[in-house]
Amino acid sequence: MNKFIEYIKKYTENKSVCILGFGREGKATYNILTKYCSPSKIAVADINKTDSLPESVELICGENYQKSLDDFDLVFKSPGIVLEKQPSELKCLITSETQVFFEVYREQIIGITGTKGKSTVTSLVYHILKENGKDCRIAGNIGIPVFDIAESMTDKTIVVCELSCHQLEYMTVSPATAVFLNLFEEHLDHYGTMERYYNAKKNIYLHQQEHDCLLINNNIAPENCSELLQYIYTISSESSSSRIYVHDGVVTNTEINESYKIPTDKVKLLGIHNHYNIAVAYFITTFYVKPEEFEKALCTFNPLAHRLEFVDEINGVKYYDDSISTACATAIEALKSVPNAGTILIGGMDRGIDYTALVDYLKATDINVICMETSGKRIYEMIKDLPNVHYVPHLKNAVRLASEITPSGKSCVMSPASASYGIFKNFEERGDVFKSLVAQLKK
Repeated sequence: MNKFIEYIKKYTENKSVCILGFGREGKATYNILTKYCSPSKIAVADINKTDSLPESVELICGENYQKSLDDFDLVFKSPGIVLEKQPSELKCLITSETQVFFEVYREQIIGITGTKGKSTVTSLVYHILKENGKDCRIAGNIGIPVFDIAESMTDKTIVVCELSCHQLEYMTVSPATAVFLNLFEEHLDHYGTMERYYNAKKNIYLHQQEHDCLLINNNIAPENCSELLQYIYTISSESSSSRIYVHDGVVTNTEINESYKIPTDKVKLLGIHNHYNIAVAYFITTFYVKPEEFEKALCTFNPLAHRLEFVDEINGVKYYDDSISTACATAIEALKSVPNAGTILIGGMDRGIDYTALVDYLKATDINVICMETSGKRIYEMIKDLPNVHYVPHLKNAVRLASEITPSGKSCVMSPASASYGIFKNFEERGDVFKSLVAQLKK
């Protein structure tokens, strides 16, 4: 029996436990509780009705599903749930899979957060370690609940964990190795201000200890760090004042005056922003592998779906799926990265972010701009006087128009700079629909 199982048994013993949210993570919590633990009671609270659970499990469903949380000792909150009351206003203990797992294994965890790039960096670091024979696991916001890997953990296992703002929001423990990639306007519909959004994110380093390591973007001030934290490294692609600096495919560690040239002609990750991601992975994995081992694995890494993913070439036009894009910066990077960009599809759910930077960039190009959905309508109103800007209601219309106006030899990229919710289930579904619409152009 590993130390996690021992810990979770004591943690929940004779306690009344509520699982708040019964999605992927909630189900993983339920599986662990029923397999190993002896709580006095288990309940599941979710706005949606939940079936296929034994009668011994109390079900709390519907609009009032959060009203009885104080009837329990422990509440395991899923990341997607927005609490109606702050934890300080509740008598119960609000916890989560991530919190409990980190309490046991924090010293073995590489935690990665940021508005953009965290899935790519998490997957790349894991790939480098795995290809070099390291005992490692990948988990977190990447789609694998940490409780799903808990049973296979040993005292030597390295965990590469992607962390969202929602997972970090109430955390009181930080990973021994923390990576904070960047910070852009995002999730303002939930947090309201950038300050509150940052406050959630910074829990990745806020509770670090003396000999832990933090790698943070040079543009983010590491506020409220432990005064004892010795190993703080900054990384940037904009200024050589950073201790880790990436420019023109060269990663320089200014602290020890060492450089590594990314084999840009061999890697499959497109764009300068991915040079930054590679630089992060290079720095983190140098604690575990040699540079030549890193490079060999790097060249076999396949980009994740919906991240500047090449879809097809039809009538001389190359189509790229960048559905992961929900911010101005990522849409701009997409246009800089795809070869011969001719058309961009932008727009989706309007979360109220400031599109000025994207609009200013588009004004300086001759790229065809096809706006769609609610945020696209707002962007269109800002640049509709330009001759190459169009508005259509939905993605289906946008793909059809793109096929008509994109010149042969150019590329069309869907990089929406907007969330997908309310229109699609998630960005993956949006990307899959885009791919199917492109496939239909052949018919």
